[in-house]
Amino acid sequence: MHNYQPEIRKKSSTFIKISTLILIAIASVLFPRMLEILGAPSPINFVHFAIVPGVCGLAIFTTRTRNRHQLSIATELIFGLWLLLTVSFASAWWNGAGAINAILGFLLLAEPIILLLAIVAALLPVKSLARLNNWLNGFVFFHLGLVYIQKFVLNYCDKKGLCDNVQGILYHSGSGHVVGASISATFAVCYFFSAKQQPLWWRSLALIAGLGHIIAADAKQVALVFLFSLVILAVVNLEDLTKAVFYMLGSVVVIALFYWAVNNLDAFSAFNAWNRPELYGADGEATKLKFSGIRIALTYFESPVNWLLGLGPGHTIGRLGGWMIRDYRSLLAPFGVTNAPPGEPIAISYHVWVFVSNSWLAEGSSAFSPFFGWAGIWGDFGFLGLFAYLYLGSIVWRRLCTSNLDKFFLINIFLFGFIFTQLEEPAYMLYVASLIGIRWQDSNRQPQQTDPTNSLKPI
Repeated sequence: MHNYQPEIRKKSSTFIKISTLILIAIASVLFPRMLEILGAPSPINFVHFAIVPGVCGLAIFTTRTRNRHQLSIATELIFGLWLLLTVSFASAWWNGAGAINAILGFLLLAEPIILLLAIVAALLPVKSLARLNNWLNGFVFFHLGLVYIQKFVLNYCDKKGLCDNVQGILYHSGSGHVVGASISATFAVCYFFSAKQQPLWWRSLALIAGLGHIIAADAKQVALVFLFSLVILAVVNLEDLTKAVFYMLGSVVVIALFYWAVNNLDAFSAFNAWNRPELYGADGEATKLKFSGIRIALTYFESPVNWLLGLGPGHTIGRLGGWMIRDYRSLLAPFGVTNAPPGEPIAISYHVWVFVSNSWLAEGSSAFSPFFGWAGIWGDFGFLGLFAYLYLGSIVWRRLCTSNLDKFFLINIFLFGFIFTQLEEPAYMLYVASLIGIRWQDSNRQPQQTDPTNSLKPI
């Protein structure tokens, strides 16, 4: 009996350590901008690239789960990550990119999956899971508090009324208003429908505050993505007539209310900037600007292999090649970073930025940006990279999305990939990944389970 008790205490401390480390990993992604403002050196923005994989490795090698379903998901995620890593290094080798390009290009896309793998592999006790969820909610409530302080107290909107600096915890980042509003809106929807133990008035207030960030920061793209996601979710549920009708009616009501607000409320008037059909034709400015990066990248293709492996990680129009290498060149140069294929004196991103600077529409909205997720993956890694990334997404959809709410969040990510480089924005992507992972852990736990050594129920 005396030999058994210390073993229980030892296991409990391990559980607490893993859950705490997962929380630290999430915090390392959400708060580096705040730490940089407080005086931390700029490399603080790269720390999460070491912390998240490290926590994942620890979770995998210390887990004691024997649940076959849990192990099966972890194995498939590991295979998908290995596939994407292989494509990344193959693309780097073929295109003469530096090893650091391959590593960073892989991590920018794979880090959310790595965090998910850590949460899936860990055998979290009920209290640790609840504490992790509460801390995560606290992070976003703090973020929302900063948003409204920046908006109404510090008045971070410029003379033209643009509020791109209303970014919450992501303050002083280029697209922080869109990324921050995406986090706020995602939290608002999840909290309203999931935190059933909280009173309705409090959940409703959180919903209004979270969605209000879209208006406060003029993050029109987020509203558009959420609306289209609701429509797609209705289509996904066509096999279940009741759910399909529910989501379709909900879509109609929301779109009708949104249309009314755009045409009748000053707070929504900015959305009329997109209501210009002449922008979207074959010769429309929006069409030419949006696809300029792809057209320019195609001029660099020299072999059929480029269609399969792209032009190399960091060499085209993803986040890494678009501005990350440029902004952190002094830090990355000693590691052999490259921004163009060998023999090419000028980077693709430079040509694209020149095109952007000459477009009168470029300052109107990042929705028309030629730097966007799916184009960046294709440009850097080719169709094999797209396949590997979509395969990872399919694992999450098939095996980790436990409800339509999770699928709604994943559809949001898919649509954001057509707008900007949000697929490579660690704060948003890892926040959504943590939500899906925590909800998966919670939904797969038997109601009577209080002992963390019990198996998760299979689906």
